[in-house]
Amino acid sequence: MAEASRVYGLHAVRAVLRQEDAQVLRAWAQDSRHDPKLESLIGELQAQGVQVQRVPRRELDRMLPDARHQGILLELASGAAVTEQDLDSFLATLKAPALILVLDGVTDPHNLGACLRSADAAGVQAVILPKDRSVGLTPVVRKVACGAAESLPVFSVTNLARTLRTLQDAGIWIYGAAGEAEQTLYDIDFTGSVALVLGAEGSGMRRLTREHCDGLVKIPMAGTVESLNVSVATAVLLYEVVRQRR
Repeated sequence: MAEASRVYGLHAVRAVLRQEDAQVLRAWAQDSRHDPKLESLIGELQAQGVQVQRVPRRELDRMLPDARHQGILLELASGAAVTEQDLDSFLATLKAPALILVLDGVTDPHNLGACLRSADAAGVQAVILPKDRSVGLTPVVRKVACGAAESLPVFSVTNLARTLRTLQDAGIWIYGAAGEAEQTLYDIDFTGSVALVLGAEGSGMRRLTREHCDGLVKIPMAGTVESLNVSVATAVLLYEVVRQRR
């Protein structure tokens, strides 16, 4: 049986409903809320043959503690991160020039969700996360990602260094983001197949991850702050790739 995952919030649910392969198993809506945005989503779900259960707000609060659910919750089939065993077959079908995002230990769900959203917008073909140093695809991540967690292949790997070697064997150049790098992102040719690696909030990439990069790049900083939030840095780097390829 496929693993179930939860998606909540108006924007995230709307994004899921736009995807042809999304399988909604169950749906709950707040019985005391009847605004047009929520009713429109309920209508779409019912049109797809999904029975929407109306429940009190306290029931949604119980199911999603500390979450801003906005009166709607879905349970989806699948949507879990795929494993590294599937990576070789995925790479064999990847169209060049490849663009892959590797996140080495992002533990904040809002940051990971924002990274996924930027990755989807920039045309990233896959995202790779380590199993032991990542927040994973939690409901908060999915909500912030606004559907990107369902539309992007997200690989969860046990050995990130080994995975980077696999990417290199497939002809993909690995560039890691590091503040001490000599070259900026504007000095690199990103028109070929590349994977961008960004590290955890604060600590950056792990030593072994850094050693497996073909090169290091930095975002030039003109002000007094030393670094950008990882989700902001991800967007800046990805859109330099997009700019060059256009």
